[in-house]
Amino acid sequence: MSQKYRRIKEYLIQFLREETFKTGLNGGVMALGHDIESVVTAILAKEAFGNRLLVLLTEAESQDDLLRAFCQVRDIRYFTVADSEIKQTYSFLEGADTKRTDAFVSRVRMAVLYDTASRERALVLGAKNKSDLLLGEGTVYGDLACALNPVGDLYRSEVLEFATYLGVDASFRESEHFVRSDKDTTGGYLSEMLDRMLRAFTEERLSREELIAAGYDSEMVDTVIDRIYRNQFKYKGPVIAKLTSRTIGQDLCYPGDIKL
Repeated sequence: MSQKYRRIKEYLIQFLREETFKTGLNGGVMALGHDIESVVTAILAKEAFGNRLLVLLTEAESQDDLLRAFCQVRDIRYFTVADSEIKQTYSFLEGADTKRTDAFVSRVRMAVLYDTASRERALVLGAKNKSDLLLGEGTVYGDLACALNPVGDLYRSEVLEFATYLGVDASFRESEHFVRSDKDTTGGYLSEMLDRMLRAFTEERLSREELIAAGYDSEMVDTVIDRIYRNQFKYKGPVIAKLTSRTIGQDLCYPGDIKL
């Protein structure tokens, strides 16, 4: 197991460096929270960029001893954004439900990150795992927005194992924030079981009937497949109506590092 994650660590650090440097930029900017994914991404980005990493904490998170200690011990620069000020500034949010308000604040926070990245000559880094992406966890143009995501092809249970390999403080897993997030994301299903089913459906391409025959609960299978189908738009670019022989985003695509 340690050999697997040693190779993954080496590859992801190189991935961050190569994909960033080929753009002519030099550094990363990202949001850091109690989720294991952002903690793991911050560790990788710190090794990739050194002091060229800058993380955003919400005002509440900046007062959190666990997150502040993490940044201090690993010598990670951070700045804060007050969600309360965002809500006060945009008066039309008064009376809005929590889901709408949270989505709006997430998008404003991401706008701040992109502006900060421009100032820092850096790229915005994402930190959503494969399980969350498949199930549609996140806000379009909010916390899903990024230029690079090093952990997006790791299932949630793999990120947890990876975090242990990287020496992430067990306090993060035991925190109230993480436990609540884990329950909300998995819908009450065990992460390991959910990830096995996601892998079987997406990578092994088992059908609904084959998944049920393999022992997965039919209600779970239907719920998960429905979420995958309904939320796939979240990780795709805008759909452009095809009128010519080569259309951007469909069959007109050049390598990211192409040059004259």
